[in-house]
Amino acid sequence: MQADIPLREAVHNFQPKDEWKLEQGLAGVELHLLDQTRSKEVDGDAPGRDGETPLAKTKFDDKLAVDELPGWDGYVEWEDYPDKKRRAHEILVSQEFPPPPEFQLGPIPGTNPVLEGVRWKLWHRAIGGRLAVVPEESWAIVLKEKSRDMLHLLQFPYNGEPPKRLVTAEAITPNPLHFIRNHGGIPSIEPSAWFLRLDGLVKEPKRLTLSDLQDESRFPRMEKLVTIQCSGTRRIEQIALYAGEGDEMINAPWAEGAIGTAKYVGVSLKKVIKYCGGLVDDAKHLELVGADTYFKMNEVMNYAISVPYSKVKANEVMLVWEMNGDPLPKIHGAPVRAVVMGYIGARSVKWLYRITAIPEPTKAPVQSREYLYFNQQVGKHNQRWTDGIQIQEMPVSSAIMSPWNKQVVVHEGKIEVKGWAYSGGGRWPERVEVSADGGFSWYAVPAENLSQKHKFAWRIWHMWLPCDVEGWIEIVVRCWDNSLNTQPIGVRDAWNWGLHVTSSAHRIRVYSVNKAKELTRARLGEFEKRGTSFVPITRPTEFPYMSWEDYEDYFKRNGPRDVED
Repeated sequence: MQADIPLREAVHNFQPKDEWKLEQGLAGVELHLLDQTRSKEVDGDAPGRDGETPLAKTKFDDKLAVDELPGWDGYVEWEDYPDKKRRAHEILVSQEFPPPPEFQLGPIPGTNPVLEGVRWKLWHRAIGGRLAVVPEESWAIVLKEKSRDMLHLLQFPYNGEPPKRLVTAEAITPNPLHFIRNHGGIPSIEPSAWFLRLDGLVKEPKRLTLSDLQDESRFPRMEKLVTIQCSGTRRIEQIALYAGEGDEMINAPWAEGAIGTAKYVGVSLKKVIKYCGGLVDDAKHLELVGADTYFKMNEVMNYAISVPYSKVKANEVMLVWEMNGDPLPKIHGAPVRAVVMGYIGARSVKWLYRITAIPEPTKAPVQSREYLYFNQQVGKHNQRWTDGIQIQEMPVSSAIMSPWNKQVVVHEGKIEVKGWAYSGGGRWPERVEVSADGGFSWYAVPAENLSQKHKFAWRIWHMWLPCDVEGWIEIVVRCWDNSLNTQPIGVRDAWNWGLHVTSSAHRIRVYSVNKAKELTRARLGEFEKRGTSFVPITRPTEFPYMSWEDYEDYFKRNGPRDVED
């Protein structure tokens, strides 16, 4: 009858010990390619286990990467020296570097820093000279200027966010807790040595010092409360659904804390351009260049993006030197950075030193090849830069900071929920709604529980969410801005290959324990009386749930489980 059983058991003897993990998708990084277009090997060729990629050899030119100017420690100029960029490219292509770490198809490391940035460190050391020690110098600045509570997603280039419990503790984010998304090392530039170059299609190219910018007879002082948000905010939700592009820096696994709000002091870039006599010819964009060194596809450059001049003319681009009443910290771009209101954080260039008027958006990679929003059918197999929308204004979004996902919540019919809401482009959260049933019924956050409205800033909020239901529930938040824009309801609706802009309604699952219910209250009392923890929820209860007398009485009153007629 079952003569095939021994045969099947014999086959199982050849099963690799990790095959169950592979076939269940629990070790996706190790899955071999399934090529169903091939006639012989339908399942594709399972790759062999190659050894580790050799680390980069020590090969550099000490004269290639040098400090460009006195008082500009860690600033290497690349854009003015094409031959130097060519030499750097030759060095990089002559060596082998390890691949990026896997943090999507495999588990995210439980360390802090979560990821080290080995490739980025090796690239700097391969070029050598001044760049060789930039990773260590930058980390020292992180430890000095940022809170010990920070979650270090990437050690170098530094990417970090505050823990959930501190993200919305205050409506204005303290400097040590404000998220940081760097693309290179951290230069240390003396304010007295700093100057800004303005060139390109301006009538009168200028070189302005910090004292010049702070001269109120030339430039009116400007103060603004601004929320800066990384386009990777809440990326961890997209990763949990489907893996996407996996550069450890470009696609770092951000949670809900890659957003912060600060009061900035500086001047409007519009006034500075006017001081230069305005733009000439067909100038329609301004390229902003930072003093940090950036790497892309074996090319070396200074970090650069561009913003439309129409954005500048609206007084929505600032050059700032003060943050929350203090001089701009080094890690946030001192002495002067750009703040582009309502745009993704990548446009707010730190360590700003050059502004060039140009006719078209810059072709620098951060503008033209990264921060692109793709259709869901675009991916590694077919992506082109022109297939993606260059991300500028941030859409409406929100997130729950408390409770936490998978947390057990004991309450008495109402659950306290806290979070933030934001909309870019000069729009603001007008209404925040929260649901305890996965998004079927919504409760509006009372107006008095929302922080003050500002055109370019978030609103933090809290409410007591009615919840009679017990067991696993799904709490969801969505925001409506003043233009009546709202959020896609599911992560799938927002997913894209670059894993940018997780604008979907934020969902968490919590285990609801309603202490207002008599039986629940009694059971919690029993745990407390026995000195037994109620969590983790999965741990079996080691005492009887009811007495045998109550058990037997129940069936006497209600009849047996089964009946005979």
